[in-house]
Amino acid sequence: MSKVQISVMCILSVAGGAAANALGGWSDDLITLFIFMGLDFITGLIIAFFMKSKKTGTGSLSSSECFKGLVKKCVMITFVLIANRLDISLNTGYIRTAVIIGFLVNELISIVENAGILGVPLPKIVINAIDLLKNKSEPE
Repeated sequence: MSKVQISVMCILSVAGGAAANALGGWSDDLITLFIFMGLDFITGLIIAFFMKSKKTGTGSLSSSECFKGLVKKCVMITFVLIANRLDISLNTGYIRTAVIIGFLVNELISIVENAGILGVPLPKIVINAIDLLKNKSEPE
């Protein structure tokens, strides 16, 4: 490896470690959130690329819609950071976890919806569970 490659790897390692620390560490729930976000993004891209998406006028892949999705996910991660700082400030240990679980449910619903659009046969129990989660998350 060249010195440039080693330098880049060191910089990325330090940045990744700092980001993980700011978010409260690489816990299983945070890793799961990143995995769900990636799956949601990928399934959304597949829908936009191969099928008619309802998010754009033409129904095709749109860089602006893709960017909006990435910005949304960045804002979600920002809220995990805020929740972690609140946990530290208030000397608690549940705010970050609650925020992550809320976003996990949101991403899971989106992944299941995308799977339905792609024609994946979903078990009735999964559809019922998603409907229940949606109804509970909507304000009365």
